[in-house]
Amino acid sequence: MKYLIAGLGNMGDEYHNTRHNIGFRILDTLADAFNITFMDKRYGFVSEYNHKGRKFLLLKPNTYVNLSGRSVNYWLQKASIPLENLLVIIDDIALPFGTLRLRPCGGDGGHNGLINISQTLGHQQYARLRFGIGNDYPEGFQVDYVLGTWSEEEEKKLPERIAVCHDIIRSFGLAGLEKTMNEFNNR
Repeated sequence: MKYLIAGLGNMGDEYHNTRHNIGFRILDTLADAFNITFMDKRYGFVSEYNHKGRKFLLLKPNTYVNLSGRSVNYWLQKASIPLENLLVIIDDIALPFGTLRLRPCGGDGGHNGLINISQTLGHQQYARLRFGIGNDYPEGFQVDYVLGTWSEEEEKKLPERIAVCHDIIRSFGLAGLEKTMNEFNNR
């Protein structure tokens, strides 16, 4: 069984520690935990690890968030991964900081990465893990907030929330989407 875990973010040092790059950060820390590295491949940086008979392909698209669909679709096809084994990790301003929501499908919530993935795949029937970044910004400054760095208080809380994301990813592959949602969506 193979799984594609796509963490969305933007390439480049100027985006490295931004809220919009939480997908990259979650995958980077997961790779560190398994002592694996990302390789620069077509449409993204890719790494993989095996866990309890499952293969997890980690993808950080290098197409920027707004064009993530090309990368996700390419790796689904190249690795012959069924759509039900795709999990996309994104930031979400509609959720308070650190809130995690795993969903089997749904709307894009205005997230340009999800919009592009849905357009490229031709539907919205894929799992997504939303990481709440909050919406503590003045009107008209959403882009600055999303592309801004974490506050000192948020940085202190991130490791624990990211560790839960790692648990969600493992459970998604081992126990399935439904059981994982039941276990983690209210934590």
